[in-house]
Amino acid sequence: MGRIIVAALFGMGLTAIPRAAAIERFEFTQVEMAVPIKIVLYTADEKIASEAARAAFDRFHELNAMLSGYNPQSELRRLCDSSSEGKAVRVSDDLWRVLSNAQNLAERSEGAFDVTVGPVVRLWRSARHTKELPSTRSLASARVKVGYRLMRLHADRQAVELLRPKMRLDLGGIAKGYAVDEAMKALRKYGVKRMMIDAGGNLGLGDPPPERTGWRIGVAPPDAGKPPRQYLQLSNRSVSTSGDLWQHVVIGGVRYSHLIDPRDCLALTGRMSVTVVGPDGMSADGLSSAVAVLGPEKGLRLIENTPGAAALIVRVVDGKEEVFQSRRWKELLEK
Repeated sequence: MGRIIVAALFGMGLTAIPRAAAIERFEFTQVEMAVPIKIVLYTADEKIASEAARAAFDRFHELNAMLSGYNPQSELRRLCDSSSEGKAVRVSDDLWRVLSNAQNLAERSEGAFDVTVGPVVRLWRSARHTKELPSTRSLASARVKVGYRLMRLHADRQAVELLRPKMRLDLGGIAKGYAVDEAMKALRKYGVKRMMIDAGGNLGLGDPPPERTGWRIGVAPPDAGKPPRQYLQLSNRSVSTSGDLWQHVVIGGVRYSHLIDPRDCLALTGRMSVTVVGPDGMSADGLSSAVAVLGPEKGLRLIENTPGAAALIVRVVDGKEEVFQSRRWKELLEK
């Protein structure tokens, strides 16, 4: 969803770090999934580094072509166009994994995360451009197509059944995290272990750079231009941030986020940033979206009930910041 809140501090400082003999730092950047993807890795072989990075970028490209809601030829769009009540459509392993994970999180979050929200996302995306709120009529028409119980997963056939006509699935809150996971798998196939992938608000972290205990990650505040409020030391984890720093619109004096509450189909109001650390990118990505919708109390309860997850929530009310964090968060802070 175009989230750029977590700042990974791996620039000039790391190039001067003492490191094991023959191990070099390589950095590659390419635009995929509409954001610049940056890959940093450490290895002794430049050829291996280049081939590994190419494989990772290819995996991003492949998944974007499959999971995009914008591309009319994507597998996701074909599913939406062809499935209906009584007509389940068999899907690929990748799409099945993403939708299964999404449905599980939808149930755990009681609908705060819901990939069937696509019709409403379109309305609010248009509102950000026109600076006019969606009409009551258009919202009512979209609402009847939204609800995670309207998507049935048939595990025996690896098939998906959409129960209402013209449903639209939106994987913006989970697909990029999955793509980061898959790109890291591609790097590991080349023997790369010390790696980081920065996908615009979604970070995948492998083993740390030589002579380091972890990747130093700065957690940016809700306001642009301010330095990170905290630093984390992480390895073999994933990080995802949801917030409205870059994607919001003010209409009638009210700030509307690009984040949608699937339960009432309305855009979130106010200012909030949610950063989640998780064991994998897909989990962290989905959780950050769900927690943003649930708010601090219910959101942190969801985090505490998720093994290996931690979260920081910053909410701005009347110009003052309110900070909430899960119990495991402080364990990740830079010592």
